[in-house]
Amino acid sequence: MSEALGYDGKVAIITGSGGGLGREHALLLASRGALVVINDLGGAIDGTGSDKGAAERMVDEITALGGEAVADTNSVATVDGGKAIVQTAIDAFGRVDIVVNNAGILRDKAFHNMTPDMWSAVVDVHLNGAYNVTSAAWPLMRQQGYGRVVNTASGAGIFGNFGQANYAAAKMGLVGFTRVLAVEGARNNIKANVIAPVARTRMTEDLLGPLADKVDAKYVSPIVAYLTHESCEPTGRIFSVAGGRVAEVFIGEGPGFTDPELTPESIAANWDKVTDRSEFDVPTQMPDEIGIYIKHLS
Repeated sequence: MSEALGYDGKVAIITGSGGGLGREHALLLASRGALVVINDLGGAIDGTGSDKGAAERMVDEITALGGEAVADTNSVATVDGGKAIVQTAIDAFGRVDIVVNNAGILRDKAFHNMTPDMWSAVVDVHLNGAYNVTSAAWPLMRQQGYGRVVNTASGAGIFGNFGQANYAAAKMGLVGFTRVLAVEGARNNIKANVIAPVARTRMTEDLLGPLADKVDAKYVSPIVAYLTHESCEPTGRIFSVAGGRVAEVFIGEGPGFTDPELTPESIAANWDKVTDRSEFDVPTQMPDEIGIYIKHLS
């Protein structure tokens, strides 16, 4: 049996950790020695309102179990909020090693009925929120030559889902964001990865139907723990996780169709080659894809 992964002395910021997925992440990391910042505004599913006690209750729960944590109730949706969350970690523990961007809200509506405020509110929490917190922690990670970032995407963003254009755009945006963090963080031993979880939380319990009982939030946290551990090697990757199953999701590129005199007609006539998936490359960054073009155009 492999050695248990520990986090003694590592400081983890977990946004939206007053309940749901974030709560399970916090409990697992704290049980293994991490010092945890419990960030939660305590708002409703749509982001309105607040309950300052949500984070405090979570801290009490961790403390009662012998762990160490501190509460933070700043909003991830503003630059100042992101800075304040990181400052909470510095004031309490003196450093930041791990950022898990988990906070989220839902404002679902078919696209033709989606209003600008519904769009911006969701993007501000999911995508801009990840930027706000990570950008405040990033200089500290670079300076200490160590960091782990896990961003929470969704199958709704990667594969699409009716009524969630705002949510999907933000979630797929997190994939691109993470890929760049992985490239830029490599020289400073900063690893960044994406999870796309399915879990029963207050945001999803009405959507999952009979699957709900099999996808408890606690089944997602082990992959978060692995990806935030100092032994973690993968970076810039996407992992689907639910109910005890973990699988890599990847973006591949087939051999395609090459024609120096490319025309709309030649594309139409060779559509089967354009869409051929029988073999593929999996680029890890833009230069890799340029290499694919060089291979086919040489």
